[in-house]
Amino acid sequence: MNLADATRLPPYGNDTLPAAIRSRHVDNNNGLMVHVLEAGFEAPGRPCVVLLHGFPELAYSWRKVMLPLAAAGYHVVAPEMRGYGRTIGWDGSYDADSDPFRPLNMVRDTTGLVHALGHRSVTGIVGHDAGSPVASWCALIRPDVFRKVALMSSPFPGAPAVAFNTDNGTAPPRAAPTDDELDAELAKLPRPRKYYHNHQRLRGANDDMLHAAQGLHAFFRAYYHYKSADWKENKPHPLKARTAEEMAKIPTYYVMDKDKGMAETVAPFMPSAAEIAACQWLTDAEVGVYVTEYSRTGFTGALQGYRVRRGTDPRTLAEHRTFAGRTIDVPACFIAGKSDWGTYQTPGAFEAMQTKACTQWRGTHLVDGAGHWAQQEQPEQVQKLLIQFFGGTP
Repeated sequence: MNLADATRLPPYGNDTLPAAIRSRHVDNNNGLMVHVLEAGFEAPGRPCVVLLHGFPELAYSWRKVMLPLAAAGYHVVAPEMRGYGRTIGWDGSYDADSDPFRPLNMVRDTTGLVHALGHRSVTGIVGHDAGSPVASWCALIRPDVFRKVALMSSPFPGAPAVAFNTDNGTAPPRAAPTDDELDAELAKLPRPRKYYHNHQRLRGANDDMLHAAQGLHAFFRAYYHYKSADWKENKPHPLKARTAEEMAKIPTYYVMDKDKGMAETVAPFMPSAAEIAACQWLTDAEVGVYVTEYSRTGFTGALQGYRVRRGTDPRTLAEHRTFAGRTIDVPACFIAGKSDWGTYQTPGAFEAMQTKACTQWRGTHLVDGAGHWAQQEQPEQVQKLLIQFFGGTP
C-alpha cells in the first residue's frame, strides 16, 4: 500500500475514535510513512509523550488514555509501529528481510518520528507488550531524547551480558535455555505443550489467525477476553525458573498445547453473549476496528517481532551486546494489570528490571481489575499513573 491508497481508506476507527484524536501520516526519516494518532496537537510547543502499542494491537489501543494525557498538557503521539496497521513502508511477506524489524531499527523508527514532529526530546515514552522492549531500548540508547520510560506488561531484564575475564580462566556464564530448548522439554510433559513465541514464528501463524475457523471477529474477542481480568482464572505469580514444569503453569495463550494453533487455543474461551454485552472496555464495534485493519494487512508484519526481537536470534543478540553493561538511567516505572501473566512469563525479568536494568526506579504498579490490556481495561487508573509519573496536571 502507498500513501495514495492509504488516503482512500475509510476513516480510521470506524467512527469509534474520539473526535479530538486525529489520524494522519508522518514521514519518519527511516523509510516509513508512519500512521499516528495524536491528541493535544492544537497548541504548539507542548512537551511530547510517545505511546507504543503491542501485539496484536494498533495505535487505537491507546484511545482511552490519549485525551486525559493531552488535558494534562502533553502532545500525545501513538504511532502504528513497523509491521502494523496503516503505517506504510514495510514488507508484509513472510520471507521479508527481517533486519528492519530488529529492535535497534525500531529505535531509529521512533527517534526519527520524534524529530520529524519537531521535538528534540520527549517527556517520556510508554511501551506496552511488544512496544515495551522498543521503549526500553529507546531509553537505554537515547536517554537524551527519551527522558522517562514507562513499561507496561513486558518487563525489561536489561542488556545481555558479555562473558568477562575469560582469558584469565573465569568460566563464561551459563546461557539461559533457548526457546527451542524450552520447547523440547515442554513437548515431553504428560500434557505436551509449546511456547507461543516459537509458534508465532512459523510460516503458518498468520493464516492460523487471519483465517480462524471461528472467524476473525470471534478470534479477537476470545483472545482479548482470555488474556484479560474478565477471565477469572488469570491468577499470575512469579515462577521459580524457566523450566518446562514451571512454564506449564502459565495459561495456554502463552504456553500452548503442542497440537493446537492460536485460533484453536483461544476458541474455548470465547465469552458468552451476556459477558460480551457486559464488556464495557471493549465493545463489539471496537473489536471491529482491529478486524478491519488486520483483515487488510494480515498478521505477518506484526509477527516479525517474534522472529527477531524476542528470541535468541544471533544477529539481534549481537546488536544488543553492543550495550552490555549499560543500564536505563532515566526515571522508569512499570504498569501492568494485576491479572496479567505478561509480568511473570520470563522468570527473573520482573525482578531484574527493578534492581539491575533501571537505575532510577520510580515504582511498580499492578492495577486491580486489569489483565494484559490495562490501558483499555482500566484506563482511568492507567492515565492517572502516567500523568503522575510524567509530572503533568490532571
